[in-house]
Amino acid sequence: GKSASGKDTLFKEVKQALPELRTITLYTTRPIREGERDGVEYFFVDDAALDCYEKQGKVVEQRAYNTVCGLWRYATVDDGQVDLDRADYLVIGTLESYEKMRGFYGEENLVPLYVEVEDGERLQREQREPKYAEMCRRFLADEKDFSEENLARLGIRKRFSNRDKEKCLDEIIGEIRHGKF
Repeated sequence: GKSASGKDTLFKEVKQALPELRTITLYTTRPIREGERDGVEYFFVDDAALDCYEKQGKVVEQRAYNTVCGLWRYATVDDGQVDLDRADYLVIGTLESYEKMRGFYGEENLVPLYVEVEDGERLQREQREPKYAEMCRRFLADEKDFSEENLARLGIRKRFSNRDKEKCLDEIIGEIRHGKF
């Protein structure tokens, strides 16, 4: 989903409700934030390390954002974390990352869970700790990245409205359980 749609909160709660799901820890070149731990939220690396993975052909997908704080890169790396024969995984990503992961792991192995919130609500959520330049950049980028055309092109029809978090969480958990059994 778009920024401020509640993905991180829902991710943590789904993980707590379904501990059998493993997570895929992404890599990023952005600075670590207060409360984050290396190897938990992300693997925090520099550009040289990410370039090395790329040269080794281990980058599954990568995206870069020209933020107000500089260029930040995010990537999924084929580093041995994923074994589809032994476990199911939960990961947060963009439509672009979903498309590339689908190509790498196989369409039959990925199920998109698209979370959405009305734009006015998203903007209100973003203003809890406002960084206006970055908020505007992300909002405008999301409009393009998560366009109806892109959602349709990737076959994403089912949506989970996060207006009521508990209802949304129940629906997502139900969808995951339904898909597994």
